[in-house]
Amino acid sequence: MDQSNLEVEPPPARPAAEGNPLLQQCLKDMQTRNISLPTLPDISLKIRKAINDERANNSRIARVVQVDPAITGRLIHIANSPLYLGRKKIESCPEALTRLGLRAAQHFITSFALKSVFQAKSAYVRRRMQELWAHSSYVAAISAVMAHKTHGFDPDRAMLAGLVHDIGVVPVLTCADRNPQLVAQVQQIDQAIEEVRAEMGRLVIKAWNFPEDFEDVVVNAENWYRETPGEADYTDLVILSQLHSYVGTLHIHKCPAIDDIPAYRKLIGKHKESDISRNILDLAKEEIRQIQNMLTD
Repeated sequence: MDQSNLEVEPPPARPAAEGNPLLQQCLKDMQTRNISLPTLPDISLKIRKAINDERANNSRIARVVQVDPAITGRLIHIANSPLYLGRKKIESCPEALTRLGLRAAQHFITSFALKSVFQAKSAYVRRRMQELWAHSSYVAAISAVMAHKTHGFDPDRAMLAGLVHDIGVVPVLTCADRNPQLVAQVQQIDQAIEEVRAEMGRLVIKAWNFPEDFEDVVVNAENWYRETPGEADYTDLVILSQLHSYVGTLHIHKCPAIDDIPAYRKLIGKHKESDISRNILDLAKEEIRQIQNMLTD
């Protein structure tokens, strides 16, 4: 991908970069605009362009989608899933687009394509990519369920926001995969991720022409105490979904209590009677599992 149009400010001097060649390389790449950003498959970009065309209709878009039988099959499968199931079984791409809606179909297609971004050659980095995809798809599924049960959110858009919230980690892992000589200890990878994930994520979102509020998602997905005026937004939704995803893991001990964060108070505080609570993983476990399976199959 041509990086010449990306706006990259020279990164400030960071003491953490001392003794970490990988982090130094990531910072240098951002400064020189020589960043190995992940790219979405061409078919995904063509479908997104077709859906955003003012002249778009189901038949015209179906002709573009059907170029990829795998995507066509997955859309039909989702249209017939319990999440969208209607009286009639869907058997064609135009019918699937009608049931899902063009905007939801676009989010699903982009989500399918994202899995191909989480790839690596070395065994260790490949495992890290797989773990990252598993975590991202889990957060995406929780985000979609929360959005479905919370007024004012689009579940399919919430799913995509959850899926990309950690996308800034991918360029760092890719740099480590391509430059193994820069990594003497795996802790250096974790340190590099911690330092530049937000900036890298913002650059990926801009390069992919995603909505501007997705930039805020990738920058603040782990900003637990983020406080903003107004109603809850997709960043709040992803922050709360992230914390829920850590329930039952050692990572939860490094995080604040769920009901202590501003996102919880915005989304849940005024609706104590809602089934969106700290017990959501039990209350909607099957629904979350179905969405995660759709993303990972």
